[in-house]
Amino acid sequence: MTGTRDEAAERPGTGGSWFKRMRPNERRTFWACFAGWATDATDVQIFSLLIPVLVSTGFLTGTGQSGLIATITLLSSSVGGWIAGILADRIGRVRTLQLTIAWYSFFTLLCAVAWDPVSLGVFRALMGLGFGGEWAVGAVLMAETVRADVRGRAVGTVQSGWAIGWAVAVGLFVLTSTLLPPEYAWRALFALGFLPAVLVIFIRRGVQEPQVRRAAPTTSASGGVLKIFSPPYLGRTLACSLLAVGAQGGYYALTTFLPKFLADTRGLKVLALGSTLFLVISGAFVGYLIGAQLTDRLGRRRTLMVTAAGAFVVVLPFLLLDLGPALFTVLCFPLGLFSSAYFSAIGPLFSEQYPTELRASGQGFCYNFGRGIGALFPFAVGVLATPLGIATAIAIFAGVAYALLGIMAALVRERTDVDLDAIDEPTGGVRPASGT
Repeated sequence: MTGTRDEAAERPGTGGSWFKRMRPNERRTFWACFAGWATDATDVQIFSLLIPVLVSTGFLTGTGQSGLIATITLLSSSVGGWIAGILADRIGRVRTLQLTIAWYSFFTLLCAVAWDPVSLGVFRALMGLGFGGEWAVGAVLMAETVRADVRGRAVGTVQSGWAIGWAVAVGLFVLTSTLLPPEYAWRALFALGFLPAVLVIFIRRGVQEPQVRRAAPTTSASGGVLKIFSPPYLGRTLACSLLAVGAQGGYYALTTFLPKFLADTRGLKVLALGSTLFLVISGAFVGYLIGAQLTDRLGRRRTLMVTAAGAFVVVLPFLLLDLGPALFTVLCFPLGLFSSAYFSAIGPLFSEQYPTELRASGQGFCYNFGRGIGALFPFAVGVLATPLGIATAIAIFAGVAYALLGIMAALVRERTDVDLDAIDEPTGGVRPASGT
């Protein structure tokens, strides 16, 4: 591999030395998962950005209906994530990843031709099935492909693709809103959500099924679903699921209505709104990268506790205090940083809880159980926004979620630097990671 390609490969991540040491297949898998997570974010964040437009044009009636559609999407994504995890243990990680990306791209395109709130809700729900599956499969694929000594940084850095996809969504939102009337702009933005389907071609050509997966026994769908609820996995499943509730609930309570908060409470118009969101997204991108570094240096649990505490301390004043323009702008960056950084530790932590034949099923269930319960937060925020104000409603649910995340991070079991094919069976032991 040439020096130029090595230098280019270092740009999206931190710690160039670990990235340069990755093998060609590890890098191809990294880029595929990074791009998958980015396009996932683009399709998801489109709706949040369009809430003010859909309400102002009369297509949606208000925050309650907007929150309901957001919640339905997240609920379906929790089901989709679990189904995708089961499929990944049955038919393979790569094939399932291709399917999820093609699925959510197609149904995002259909949102462009929605004729009423019900049809939009149905298309968003169907889109959610694929959206939920992409993370569950991509995180497992990445964790199983890279070596144990860089697993935290590699899987965590892949999470930064979400910030890139969010930025792309904001850019496309500003572009379409500037060039087209509102009644056509939102349809054009949904139509652009089909572009991620092109990624399937790259994945088909360049990404291999992990060796640890090829060597593992294939579990039946029912066996994978039931075994994660039996000893010795039940405690892990419960702890990780509650941790995911805190992580997902806090994130979606904040980000679903952040554009609405900025437009209504702070009075920002399209360009100012886009600029502010880009600042938040820049913080999120840095947060993912810092979280990835901390995941290997401090460990998964400490990283989660530190970043959850940081999110609590930054997000609540940002929402509840009448901050001047300068201080409000300054807080946008750490807002994005702390509300995103903890996700970098979740993928590595969850991937180390289950043996290979149960990994995607277990990780898919835990993460998406959290997403399913967290999906109720946007709906609750939307309902309470009218009597309490949108800032107070967001702060209540985000604060509770961050507290839950920190508590469960202190309780969950950590299992760093182990070969994933050596994760324990009922005996409870693990084999130390092999050298690299």
